[in-house]
Amino acid sequence: MGAREPCPCGSGKRYKACHGKSSGDDRRLVTRPFAGRVDETDWVALREIVPAATAPLRLKDHPDREVVLSTVLPLAWPAMVRADGKVFLGLQVQSRSGDVSRDLAHALELALEATPGSSVQPPGLPGPGARLQDLLADEPLDITLHPGFDYWVEGAPDPTGEVAASMERANASVVPTARLSSVTSAYWCRMKERTHLRWVLPEDEAPLLDALARLSAAGALGIGPDTRFVGSFRAHGLLVPVWDAPFDREAEAMEEPAAALRTRLDEELANDKPLTVDERRARSGLLSRQLTLN
Repeated sequence: MGAREPCPCGSGKRYKACHGKSSGDDRRLVTRPFAGRVDETDWVALREIVPAATAPLRLKDHPDREVVLSTVLPLAWPAMVRADGKVFLGLQVQSRSGDVSRDLAHALELALEATPGSSVQPPGLPGPGARLQDLLADEPLDITLHPGFDYWVEGAPDPTGEVAASMERANASVVPTARLSSVTSAYWCRMKERTHLRWVLPEDEAPLLDALARLSAAGALGIGPDTRFVGSFRAHGLLVPVWDAPFDREAEAMEEPAAALRTRLDEELANDKPLTVDERRARSGLLSRQLTLN
């Protein structure tokens, strides 16, 4: 990556002024940190759009050790070890380097060696070492969504002090969320006035935008009546389209329309014809409504 070229994170800054900025350490931006995993899209969804969820993880070298992925942990800890020895790995934590996968693996390694009943705070930047893909079995996440974070202390005495305050704040921030079953990595949520569907798609961005543009130009980008495609954001190298729906639209009502849209999208991804004028115009419109989270 040339120093004066646009940073691949999509910030709009030159690389030397963004992730290529010298800081006296070896920070290398990994645009798709979960690439190579069969469940890449769900890792992105749990890190960026799902408030409270867990999933068991199976270690390659220690398959009997109980490890649980958690979207959030008390006080934003990277990891913790409960008194019973169960390890919890926090996903929604600030990255210490340019490789989220390496950061998470480092926290997991420290947790596996930590004393039961303790939290893990990795010191500084991790050096070269294993990534999540090296430590975990490559199998789909078995995700459980929760209405709050009471699972932090399940089977333990009621929390007190900072942990209790952290759990109260976290519970107050949870947005009602459901995971669609008809398609992969699509999550319904209800905000104050609308419901939304946010869908992490696995395809490379360029062909995916072409396919979305064809659907948009044909008026076929909806997910049911009275829905509206509002834009997309880029997270960890993947595109996440977002739709608005009426406040009373439940997740179940989006299952069939989402599956139908997935079929239409697959058909357009296989279409290798050049975009028409209207489709190119639609593509430009999609790009104008795109944000980058990381």
